[in-house]
Amino acid sequence: MVLIGEFLLVSYLLYALALNVYQGYQIDYHIQNFQNENRKIAEANQKAADDLLYYTSNEYLEKMAKQNLGLVNPGEEVVVLSEDILKGPDPEGFEQEVQSSELQRYYNLSNPHKWWKFFFEIDHRKKDLGLRIEESA
Repeated sequence: MVLIGEFLLVSYLLYALALNVYQGYQIDYHIQNFQNENRKIAEANQKAADDLLYYTSNEYLEKMAKQNLGLVNPGEEVVVLSEDILKGPDPEGFEQEVQSSELQRYYNLSNPHKWWKFFFEIDHRKKDLGLRIEESA
């Protein structure tokens, strides 16, 4: 009878210990989650504070005045670029020039055709790319 009582007492103590360890694990898990959440909130707060400092700074106000109102500081000059300069060369003429080159014809080949040329045509670089390759004797 005493043995059964001791067994029940040890079983209860093991159960209480396991329950306590599990609850400690859950508490640690929640603490870790809260710390991560606090870190994210602190980063967001820091970013918001940095943004506030930037948007209330003189540099930002000057930038907005230049962009939106066209204001200029004394001694500065404004350069205006036309649409023609920003577009660059005529795309149609440029495209025709590139497509007529030997190199572009090689690049326009399908991928299997390029591999065929690579493995089975020894002088494919001479013919397709117009490159001069000197063969050593």
